[in-house]
Amino acid sequence: MNASLQITPLPYQETPLEHFARLRRRPGAVLLDSGRPSAPAGRFDILSSDPLATLTVDARGRVSGVPELAGLSPFAAQQALLERLPVPDAASELPFLGGLIGYWSYDLGRLLEPVGECARPVVDLPASRVGLYDWALIQDHERRESWLVATAERRRQVEGWLAAAAAEAGGFRLTAPFTGELSRADYLARFAAVQRYIRAGDCYQINLAQRFSAPYAGDLWAAYCRLRQATPTPYAGYMAWPTAHGEQALLSLSPERFLECRDGKVETRPIKGTRPRGATPADDRRLANALAASLKDRAENVMIVDLLRNDLGRVCRPGSVRVPQLCGLESYANVHHLVSVVTGELAPGRTPLELLAAAFPGGSITGAPKVRAMQIIEELEPSRRSAYCGSLGYVDVRGGMDTSIAIRTAVADDGQLHLWGGGGLVADSEGEAEYQETLDKIGHLMAALADDELCGR
Repeated sequence: MNASLQITPLPYQETPLEHFARLRRRPGAVLLDSGRPSAPAGRFDILSSDPLATLTVDARGRVSGVPELAGLSPFAAQQALLERLPVPDAASELPFLGGLIGYWSYDLGRLLEPVGECARPVVDLPASRVGLYDWALIQDHERRESWLVATAERRRQVEGWLAAAAAEAGGFRLTAPFTGELSRADYLARFAAVQRYIRAGDCYQINLAQRFSAPYAGDLWAAYCRLRQATPTPYAGYMAWPTAHGEQALLSLSPERFLECRDGKVETRPIKGTRPRGATPADDRRLANALAASLKDRAENVMIVDLLRNDLGRVCRPGSVRVPQLCGLESYANVHHLVSVVTGELAPGRTPLELLAAAFPGGSITGAPKVRAMQIIEELEPSRRSAYCGSLGYVDVRGGMDTSIAIRTAVADDGQLHLWGGGGLVADSEGEAEYQETLDKIGHLMAALADDELCGR
């Protein structure tokens, strides 16, 4: 990116689906999706493809894709890749004028902290995969505007791609139902183990998850479109890439922001506390009011807020970390959540990628204290989490960043779709209720994927 950067208006569209349908077969195609018009909290869609380079990190922390960066640590290599893109001299309020887009899996955390190696690797995704993108199509749903950000040469390429016929979505179906890795009894035994750790003083809260898997056939983009219709969320995303054995992909319908950094201002929005939506308006209000009044759920949320305040304090200016919202009630298509907001100011000389590394993985999906919680998760969950509870997002060349927590996320690998459901356990949690909560969080996703007629069988 250089002085020839052009920011060209395009006709506004209410969703990114039509544009991305024309790009999705391109190498490195990525969609960061605000869920509009159904997810009111979302604002920007960011679409791109054909990165200048793609950097991957394996389970041992080895960097590949850009040979001269192979000896660096993962976050250092990503920073070095980002710095290959000159900062544009054009002033713009758009969130992305080129930079990194991709994901950072939960398992990347084992390279940052002494977690141990008990859980077995089942999903063969890289620990991280990011591309360096020099163009983007951005939709601002607040202002109802669309823009193409690209150099003149790149713009001509992209306009050709957008003018081509869209790749028609094929059919999609599960070839067998989802099955859980843990039985109810297995989950409750692990719940009891967490309670013993809490009573012994090892931890205050543990986020315990279980994995469900099903074989599938067909077009994952059709599956994503159906999931988006079933549960629109403001921090969604889709990325897929070919492998020697077929295709890998992330289909994320996350309601949770992890870290945003803009003009040195940092924000994180942890979710702790969940209730399903009610079948009637009165039932819905009752469930929402019960969540807002729940001392247990508020306690869970406050613990994670304290953890995130400490994480942000590692790279933010001393005294700048604040909590402008504590345990606010937010409602989504299928659930109510308690959401807090923690803010800070990035210290001079610190980068967004350093912020990401300092707070990774997010405390809302580990527990407190974080490292001990991750060790207990490693012991009790039979398989590694892969991208689940990691992050999707972008790092802008000007120093901005926005990432999600990859919950409500399906991972496709070697003909299998994997979904995880989890929740925070504290001293007064009830095993049966917590087991049911893991199902409530992803039951609608499994149902949508299993509906062959709706998925275009």
